[in-house]
Amino acid sequence: MKYLGTVVSTIVLSATAVALLFAALPATAQTFTPLYTYPNTSNNSTGVNAPALFSQGPDGELYSTIQTNGTYNHGSVYKMSTTGVYTSVYSFCAEGGFCNTTGGTPYGGVTLGTDGNLYGTTLGGGACDQGVGTIFKVTPAGAWTKLWDFTAGTACDGYTGFLDEGAPYYAPFQAVNGDFYGVDQAVYSGTYGVFYQMTTKGKLTPHPFDYTDGANPNIPTQGSDGNFYGTTQGGGGGACECGVVYKVTAAGKFTVLHVFAGYPTDGNRPIGALVQANDGDFYGTTYQGGASNEGAIFKISATGAYTLLFSLDFASPALLGSYPVAGLTLGTDGNLYGVTEHGGTNNYGTIFQVVPGGDLTFLHSFCSVAGCPDGIIPETPLVQHTNGKFYGTASGNSLCCGVFYSFDMGLPPFTRLPAAQGKVGATVGFLGQDFTGVTSVSFGGTKAATFKATSDTYLTAKVPAGALTGVIKIVTTVGTLLGSHNFKVLPTVKTISPTSGVVGTVVTITGTGLTQATKVTFGGKAGTFTVNSDSQITAPVPTTAKTGKIEVTTLGGAASSATTFTVAP
Repeated sequence: MKYLGTVVSTIVLSATAVALLFAALPATAQTFTPLYTYPNTSNNSTGVNAPALFSQGPDGELYSTIQTNGTYNHGSVYKMSTTGVYTSVYSFCAEGGFCNTTGGTPYGGVTLGTDGNLYGTTLGGGACDQGVGTIFKVTPAGAWTKLWDFTAGTACDGYTGFLDEGAPYYAPFQAVNGDFYGVDQAVYSGTYGVFYQMTTKGKLTPHPFDYTDGANPNIPTQGSDGNFYGTTQGGGGGACECGVVYKVTAAGKFTVLHVFAGYPTDGNRPIGALVQANDGDFYGTTYQGGASNEGAIFKISATGAYTLLFSLDFASPALLGSYPVAGLTLGTDGNLYGVTEHGGTNNYGTIFQVVPGGDLTFLHSFCSVAGCPDGIIPETPLVQHTNGKFYGTASGNSLCCGVFYSFDMGLPPFTRLPAAQGKVGATVGFLGQDFTGVTSVSFGGTKAATFKATSDTYLTAKVPAGALTGVIKIVTTVGTLLGSHNFKVLPTVKTISPTSGVVGTVVTITGTGLTQATKVTFGGKAGTFTVNSDSQITAPVPTTAKTGKIEVTTLGGAASSATTFTVAP
């Protein structure tokens, strides 16, 4: 059964006073389709609750977790086809008891690593302190590996007083440097939750929150500048203690960008991840606060310029959405999509769209027909599949109506790269469809000489010499797929010759990915340069040069020489 949504537009009236104006508009082409009804689990619920994230796997299926189902009733990893076929992938706690080996109760869903495997956390279980959670890896075929036992500051796994805490709700994600980043919310050792970094070899480095910089953190997102941006549900000081927006550099420096002031002028208790839109700003939602204390939508720049965009209000004449718990998802059309837990025609939740710099539009009300076959109470983030459609879940309640659904806005198919960057010669993977008929793959307009479709939904290609930071374009016999984001070609510096010289000496720099060079520095001092080819740059030693490394910056990143260049007197 399919449903056409009713569209209602909400407009910001001024930059200084956030207000709402509701006006009915004609229905558009969006189509809502319930695909699967979740059965209730052993605790009399579907077990599909926030913040369970879906991630598209190499096979084109959508993977996530259920908290309380599975063979042993301690949760599972599962996958859904785009037509609503459910398959269990892995069940937790075969060992029984406190689930000390595998963990139990996975809340956060899973994220896809560049190796094609899925990564997540369990809220409980694990080897330490009768089980305070784990980090795990599972293959699409269901082979499970434990990566970390949270210790709660106890003596465990060779650690004593280690402030990693535990009880992680969110799955970690892989950053551009290859490491995994995540958060947990426990307060066992007097902290207020932890932001952590974990290497692929399993070394974990925690940063505890101290309440002034927030408490109960949500999962961050990595910005285009390489820094991490997130929110906390509480802390931050002030009268409200309503949470903060925080920034973490790659070096681990924390900065509070905004302290939420709460009702009626600001949001309160942000939940879910921030998302960086095409305008460079980060967008998010708060569960409470705003003019009606029923939630808000906001944006913030990387430097902390904050704007409350919309206040949500169930009591409006059109009975629109309230209480968002899942954050926002960036669509390939540049718009942002989200869900509210309540509001809508029967107060069972809505799907909405935010146009950056424009309107808030409510697209679908859950329980829109008798019996609620389209589900009730959506709590998990939307995900856009490479077929162009959005997918999500409605959690339901103890009586009924937990649903997996698709939401079609008429957006075209595309390709997504698990890796956001790579060097010339690296093999990178692509998610998509119709790959068995691929005829060409190009990186910023430069075609790859080597590519291979391992299936209809997964493709690999070698980054070619001369590849440019920019749009990925894959041509198949069915059509053309564009990348969901630009791919960055990382430069390398292999040699410099000579390794010393006076001002004016011309130095030859060899490497890869040098075509889009924007700056060359000697000991941090910039000078002029000439790009001879993708593998060579020549640069005279500038008058301000200092002895040190030679660094080349391109549109894709920066690389330094292994050898020090000595500036001769």
